[in-house]
Amino acid sequence: TELEESIETVVTTFFTFARQEGRKDSLSINEFKELVTQQLPHLLEAQKDVGCLDEKMKSLDVNQDSELKFNEY
Repeated sequence: TELEESIETVVTTFFTFARQEGRKDSLSINEFKELVTQQLPHLLEAQKDVGCLDEKMKSLDVNQDSELKFNEY
């Protein structure tokens, strides 16, 4: 279904970016920024500030380990 395809895309995108450096099951701040820049460009346009990604990362990083696990994402 369309919903299943969308969920698969979200999961695949997360792990594609997570594999780029360090731990393969979480996003570093750099991986998170790259994901948002490439995959969510309209979000950046609305925010008008790449620096806000640091704040977004901090708010999503529930356990404050400077990485985003999929359940935090």
